[in-house]
Amino acid sequence: MAFLFKRSTKTTSDTVKQLNEQILKLETSYGSEKKKAQDDITRHLVTIKMFINGDAHTFTDSAQSFHESTTHLCQEVINADLIYNLIVHLVDIEFDSRKIVMTLFNFLLGQRVSNKLITVEYLLKNPKVIYALMQGPQSMEVSLNMGIMLRDALKYEQLASMIMSTQSFWPYFRFVDSECFEIATDAFATLNDLFREHPNVVSTFFSSDSNTQKFIDNINSLILNGNYVTKRESTKLLADLMMVKLNYNMMTRYVNDVENLKVIMLLLGDKSKNIQIEGFNVFKIFVANPKKEKAIVDILVKNREKLLEFLFSLNKERGDDLFIAEKDYIIQQVESLPKIVSTEKNLDGKDPFLSAL
Repeated sequence: MAFLFKRSTKTTSDTVKQLNEQILKLETSYGSEKKKAQDDITRHLVTIKMFINGDAHTFTDSAQSFHESTTHLCQEVINADLIYNLIVHLVDIEFDSRKIVMTLFNFLLGQRVSNKLITVEYLLKNPKVIYALMQGPQSMEVSLNMGIMLRDALKYEQLASMIMSTQSFWPYFRFVDSECFEIATDAFATLNDLFREHPNVVSTFFSSDSNTQKFIDNINSLILNGNYVTKRESTKLLADLMMVKLNYNMMTRYVNDVENLKVIMLLLGDKSKNIQIEGFNVFKIFVANPKKEKAIVDILVKNREKLLEFLFSLNKERGDDLFIAEKDYIIQQVESLPKIVSTEKNLDGKDPFLSAL
């Protein structure tokens, strides 16, 4: 591997061109020829990494200004469509070289020319790159690499807006349910960033009733059918989004639907205290809503006694003032509901609370 440490005698253009050529060779080469192409790709990527790490003399055409040199590299990469080629062939690149691709991608995202983020503009004009990254969960070998790069891109509001507006992220709700823990966790991390990073983008998305309902259907499905981690994190995401003032349309739509209340009340009866707490953080919004639908009130009245029993016992050991104040307020609201006498039982003899209402 001594070749990795030899100083390059090539220009930026030469390196990018030859790297691109070797990447494309991966499509048609096999055996030793493919291994040679992989080695050459690694060599060129290491050269680029040396430059990124501050070796201003990596390329023979390096300018006196490091900024000018990085701009030149960025422009060459963009002109050659190198980012896209690296991503779609990432699975065929050596393991350590994939890490360099991730470093290069993140580095390029921040490059500015005349105060313009030139790589971000390139990605906006060439959405195929982002769409290629979004296929990551379908390839176990590179899903984590793809996921990190995608989340690096999501830090930029314009790119997040593009993904939201094209609605190309919906399959991620399915990926979260993957049997592979790593893929499921990474997919949820992407969804989490997408819906948290840029509140104005998310608010615009939720201004559409159809978008809002589709999100509710998908998040409820994760809450009802997911494993412990998925259920807890999905409920937490929902609660946090509902507490953002900009998401008023989504919040009101959620708390006015009795089916959503049934979903959340099931969480209150979960055996996990953590899930109970996350469920409470959504449930309290239903109770605090001053304009409850009749169907919502009916269910709360029907389950008044069991709700009070649950609320009084909820996380007694938790001592933070905000939680105690919120819980006390919700108890007061439930206590103010009409009290009814009911002898209704489920088939198993248990009280009809937190079951399939």
